[in-house]
Amino acid sequence: MLRLRYLKGTILTGEVNVPHSVWDGSMRSYRAMGMHYAEATDYLRNSGIQFSDEVLDLLPHSRLNSDVEPRPYQLEALDAWIAAGMRGTVVLPTGSGKTIVGILAIIEVGAPSIVVVPTIDLMEQWRSRLSSSFSQEVGAYGGGESQLLPLTVATYDTAYLRAEELGNRFKLIIFDEVHHLPSPGFSQIAEVFASPYRLGLTATYEREDGLHEDLARLIGPKVYEQKVAEMAGDHLAPFRIEKIYVDLLPGEDEEYRRNLLIYKSFLAKSGMVIRSPQDLKRLIMRSARDREAREALLAKNRAMAIALNSASKKEALKQILRERAGEKTLIFTQHNDLVYRLSKELLIPAITHETPKDERAEILSAFRSGQYRTIVTSKVLDEGIDVPDASLGIILSGTGSRREFVQRLGRLLRKVDGKEATLIEVVSRSTAETGVSSRRRRAI
Repeated sequence: MLRLRYLKGTILTGEVNVPHSVWDGSMRSYRAMGMHYAEATDYLRNSGIQFSDEVLDLLPHSRLNSDVEPRPYQLEALDAWIAAGMRGTVVLPTGSGKTIVGILAIIEVGAPSIVVVPTIDLMEQWRSRLSSSFSQEVGAYGGGESQLLPLTVATYDTAYLRAEELGNRFKLIIFDEVHHLPSPGFSQIAEVFASPYRLGLTATYEREDGLHEDLARLIGPKVYEQKVAEMAGDHLAPFRIEKIYVDLLPGEDEEYRRNLLIYKSFLAKSGMVIRSPQDLKRLIMRSARDREAREALLAKNRAMAIALNSASKKEALKQILRERAGEKTLIFTQHNDLVYRLSKELLIPAITHETPKDERAEILSAFRSGQYRTIVTSKVLDEGIDVPDASLGIILSGTGSRREFVQRLGRLLRKVDGKEATLIEVVSRSTAETGVSSRRRRAI
């Protein structure tokens, strides 16, 4: 009888050539990536081939029950996932309870499950929520921890490094912020794990580089989606988006236009047209061997830095804070140097990726209690941090990424009685930033 076995992230199928397998002479067996385990067993059963299934080595576990009370749309998401064979991605806005959908999936599968997350903060948040929901200890892989339990949370980085070791220990794998999965390297987590049931969770499915198209191969199709606008008012706080234009200072304007001219002159001379991230990638690659291309790229970056960090924006920010004094406010910027400058000049607590974990926790705790009413940050609060109930967001600078825009808006949308969220963009007039703003707003 055929023995179906797991070995270092692959499925050994003996002399039977199952779909996606190749012959391995050293093992004298056909071999497929772990992700094809479910297809291999389906093929063998449908072909009438008898086999012993020794792939999964599940951890001993008690019954996985929880008394969570899901909202109707969370049950709809679960049903859609089940109908798709317990494989695929659920897209829900930040603050709408994606974690509950994950918990419902764990209950449905009723077997050892692992949740993969991008940050240590998210690992701790999931660990706490799972522990309280299932009344049992939850393991962790990441941040120096390596504790394997029937319910385990791991960071993408650690799951990638330990994939071959962990790949056959769980029946369900949940990828939170699943838009990270198609990144080079991380996709190997899904390829190596044999877990037949797979759930992706995200607020923003699409990636600017188009790699999200690979998610269907790695974990299944997009099975359910709710947009921010569809949920605002009922399950999320109602919101509005405003835009304030500022003018560059005379010296800034002169320097901006000088650098922009260098960039545009090169494009005209070389015949290059920049319409997409792929076009820009080609320019970056060319700059490695072409001095003029490199000078043009540097000039473009200098021009955009001027637009994003104009001193006029600081004055506009001061005016907004005066007019809306007392509101819990998050200020978002693209660059850390602007964060620190605003923090120092306006005496506002700052959080960046350089902020120690304990200090960040203290700042957020003081914000939650009302001791601090305003925080200025770069990208670290865009995702994976449980930010308290801010009602005002101010984007001083950012990219054209729709995902980034949705995530920043999502920081404001946790529903509180009587709350209306406002997101204000401060944009430098007559610069490339106006196009950046337009691109990211298409997400709403």
